Parts: sequence; structure tokens; C-alpha cells
Amino acid sequence: MQRWFRTAAPRLLVAFSAVLAMGAAAPASAQIHVESKTLGNGMKLLVQEDSSIPNIAFYTFYKVGSRNEHEGITGLSHFFEHMMFNGAKRYGKGEFDAALDNAGGTNNAYTQTDMTVYQDWTPQGALELVMDAESDRMENLAFVPAVVESERQVVYSERRLRTDNSNPGTLEEALRAAAFESSPYHWPVVGWPSDIEGWTIDDLKSYHAMGYSPRNATAVVVGNVKAAEVFALADKYFANIPAPAPPPPVRTKGMPQHGERRVEVRKPAELPLQFIAWHTVDVKSPDYYPLLVLDSILSTGQSSRLYRSLVDGQQLALSIGSNQDETMDPGLFSIQHQPRAGVAPEKVEAAIYAELDKLRTTPLGAAELTKAKNQIVAQNYREQQTIAGRAQAIGAAEVLFGSWTHVNDEEKLVNAVTAADVQRVLNKYLVASNRTVATLVPDATAVDTNTPAGSPAASEGGAE
Repeated sequence: MQRWFRTAAPRLLVAFSAVLAMGAAAPASAQIHVESKTLGNGMKLLVQEDSSIPNIAFYTFYKVGSRNEHEGITGLSHFFEHMMFNGAKRYGKGEFDAALDNAGGTNNAYTQTDMTVYQDWTPQGALELVMDAESDRMENLAFVPAVVESERQVVYSERRLRTDNSNPGTLEEALRAAAFESSPYHWPVVGWPSDIEGWTIDDLKSYHAMGYSPRNATAVVVGNVKAAEVFALADKYFANIPAPAPPPPVRTKGMPQHGERRVEVRKPAELPLQFIAWHTVDVKSPDYYPLLVLDSILSTGQSSRLYRSLVDGQQLALSIGSNQDETMDPGLFSIQHQPRAGVAPEKVEAAIYAELDKLRTTPLGAAELTKAKNQIVAQNYREQQTIAGRAQAIGAAEVLFGSWTHVNDEEKLVNAVTAADVQRVLNKYLVASNRTVATLVPDATAVDTNTPAGSPAASEGGAE
């Protein structure tokens, strides 16, 4: 899912704090070396050897997410995030988890708009177990009707918890549905309620065959392994799995927006909430990194412009954050805030636009620009200190940017951003005719009509 409400606390390594305070350039991070192999069926293996820790991270990236769905089957990628843990041919329901736990490992998964990722963290000795089980559920996933119905209820319950019963979740969904009229980002990753109710076994089987095959998968292995061992095991467990065609190209593109859109959501709440979003770019655009730097300038840390002005200075907002989407198709740049009690959202909104206008016209200082870039570099550096962080970074680079080598290019791309670049993207994208504003208005009388009575979610109280 997307990031919302970034923490106001600085996201920095202690080692970088003095550097950032002085506005000096961050030290260059080490280059990552990866060994790669592509099997005959199209599956790609990426291995980064690291003998400094006795464990491994095994991440399987499937290049399929909610972007690959269509009306009627929305939410299926997220559903398979659950279903892939429910048994196959060699490992029945719960058996992979039990075997991994006995070996000292654990696992998880997540779904986004553009990909679904299955994560295994284990001691080095469990590598073959992981590859055996991952290949089993890739090739032989079971579609037991009773299990499908059980997981349907779990997914529906998760939707109730994270969207219908969550004020930020409800508002985010309304914002994106209004902003993305024709883009495949129009529907939520979790899916529309009626689609969750309506998936058939045939829908599931055809979607799994399309999206969860070797040709559409990249396995990333980081830690105390040798690439030759990984490649040999891949030949044993994955090379003979048939590989149907990958998902068809996503043809539907978002249309330009020619005027401000406003959405109002009424729900029981203590305080209002507001999200403001502008259409921007995909990750391969030359404007992507200037927008990331703008994001950092506006809301990373307590010295950021929006926090310093609206939270500390004018004391209009309790919290404020911003975010540039990291997506294959053009995404959104968003600002989210929660006003203080007694402060109208419109007053905070006006103050946000005033801060953006200052940045439009007043040259950005060298120290502030360097600090913002260092914050991005430092965050990436910190995340890549763990085998899990490196596996995530390598796989995301391969799927989103087209090559794992992008991991080694990112610092250079961030540092190449100029003050003029930041002003340029601000004036190009963050304009009134290109924005969508969603406001949650507290209303104690509002009734939830999103889920019909008697639906699975109406009686399920928990989540995954």
C-alpha cells in the first residue's frame, strides 16, 4: 500500500546527523554487487552474497498488482497474497509455515499497485526448503473451495478494518478514485466490495496462471549464500515449471486533468482530515527525483517547511506529511494533514498553498537543498544495511526501474537535482487545475452503507 502520514521525526542515521546539520554532502554509499541468471522459462535470479550475517532473505517479486486487474476482479492480487499461504502439492495448508518455523525462519508478503512480493527470512541452511516451497506454490497452488471462501472472508474483513473502518483509509480511497478517473490506479489494492464478493474459482485460476508464473517472477536472494548454490537449486526447483505468457500490457492510461476536483467524506470522527494530491509522473520520468527532493523539503523532519510552519509555527495542524508515489504509471504527489481542534481544514489548506507559493518564487538555498538530498540518501543507506532492505531495494529496482543496477545509480540521480529542478516540477505539477482535494468531515450521524448487511465483512471482526 502507499505511504501516508510520514512521521514528523527525522528519518536519519545518527552517523549522518552532523553532516545534515552542516548542509554538507553525505558520504558516498558502497556499490552493491549482484550475480544474476535467467532460467530457460524466463524466471530471473538475483543474488547478493554477504557472509557477514548467517541468515538469508529470499524475496520473490511477481510483476503483478492491482494495476493488472480490471473492473469485476479488483483485489485479486491482494487475495493471492493470502491464498499463496494456503497449501499446494508438496506443502499442504500451514505446512510451509510450520517447516519454516522449525528451521528458524519466518515469512510474510505484501501487495502494491504494481507488484506482489513474498518474503522469506531464514538461516542459510533453510535455503533449499524455501526454494522447494516457493516453487511448489508457484506451480501447484491448491484451489480448495472451502479455503477460497475462508480467505475471501479474511480479505473482506481486512478491507473493513483498513478502509471502511479507518478514516485515513476511507479518505485515501475516495481521493484516488476521484483523481484517477481512467488509470488502473482508480481502484484500491484491496478491491471493491462487490468484486470481493463475486470472484469465482475460474477467475482465480486464470489470474494465477497469468501473473504467478516463472516468466513473471524475479527471485532475490541476499545473505550468507553463494550464487552458484542458488542457481543450482533454481535449476532443480524452478527451471522445469511451465511458463505461460506474462500479463498483457496495461493499455488504459490516465487522462489529463483540466480542473480541480473536490471530494467530501462524512464519517464519525473527532477531527477532520484532508488529503491534497496532484498528478505527477512514473518512476522512470526525469522529473521523478526532483519530486522526491521536493517531498523531502516539504515534510521530512521537524525542520521541514510544512512542519516548521504549520505544526510548530502557526500551530494549525497536529500532523502533516507528503509523498511522491513510486509507480510504473504516472502517480500522485500528495500532502496530508490533520488540523488541530477548532481549526478548519480550509485554513490549513490555504496555509499549505502559501508555503508552496513561497517556494515557487524564492530561490531554494544551497544548504536546504543539500539537506533534503542527504535525507533521501541517508534513508536509502539505512534501509540497505539489512539483508531484508537490500533484497527489497534490488527487487524493486528490477521490477519498477527495469534493472537492479538502479540501486547503484540512485544516489547519483538524487544528488544531480538542482534548486531550479525543484522549482520547475513544483510549478509544472502542483497547480490548481491538476489537483484533487479530499476532506473528511466529522459527522456523528453518518451511516456506513458501503457493505451490505449479511456480507462476510458484516460478521467478521478480525483481520489477517
